[in-house]
Amino acid sequence: MRAPAIRGLGVLSGAETRSATTGSADGGSEILTLPRPDRPGDRFRRSTRECLLALAAVDAMLEDGKASREAIAGERTALLYVTAAAYGASNRAFIERRGGVMHFAYTAPAVVPAEVAIEFGVAGPYGILIGGAPATLRAIAQAARLLEAGGCDRVLVLAVEIFEECADLYTRHRRAYRWPLVETAACLWLERGAGAISLESARGGRPAAGPAGGGERFAAGPLADLRDWCARAPAGPVELSGRWRGEHARLHWSPEIVHARGSAA
Repeated sequence: MRAPAIRGLGVLSGAETRSATTGSADGGSEILTLPRPDRPGDRFRRSTRECLLALAAVDAMLEDGKASREAIAGERTALLYVTAAAYGASNRAFIERRGGVMHFAYTAPAVVPAEVAIEFGVAGPYGILIGGAPATLRAIAQAARLLEAGGCDRVLVLAVEIFEECADLYTRHRRAYRWPLVETAACLWLERGAGAISLESARGGRPAAGPAGGGERFAAGPLADLRDWCARAPAGPVELSGRWRGEHARLHWSPEIVHARGSAA
């Protein structure tokens, strides 16, 4: 499969803001949080934190790609959104009657990419993948297929994960995750490229090696890893890996197609 080229990559990470929330009284379960972005306009007054972080990640991607928002508007831009947990906060708020009836729509994962599509005028193919890091690797592979087939001129792969609002729930199952949990919002802009890309996935057996460094980012992990990889070796081959609920996936990306600057925001 022909590999896409990276035009821009924006990553917002709680590991860089260093704002921590402990999920338990003993402080043993730390969550590195992202602040709620301040976005002007009445339309965003009631927007959830995950929606505002998604918009901020796209802003960071455009800044990294040195492009205006007009560059991604229109029917030739596809949007693939991936998350494992970002909608948990809105679901909890609604169930506990803190969100109100007006916020019922925010319990659906689709509201995050919908906000992005409305704000930036993205009107092309659209998809949502629910899961952890392997789902994001599949989204990148799906982006490559869309571009190779001529279904679009560019693809945005968006991933958002927040944890603070459900900190006590994650702490209750602390052994299921690597700690700290790192809130992350990231957006990758892909266009047609050269070279090759391939995805391997398996269940059971020995897990794929995780990224260097601690912490868990769920679906946003591969995009944060890609930013770090490109910063270290922008002209070299890329290999991303991730695991989620017994699935282990690895994405191989040939060297001639990596053009990202991948700056942090």
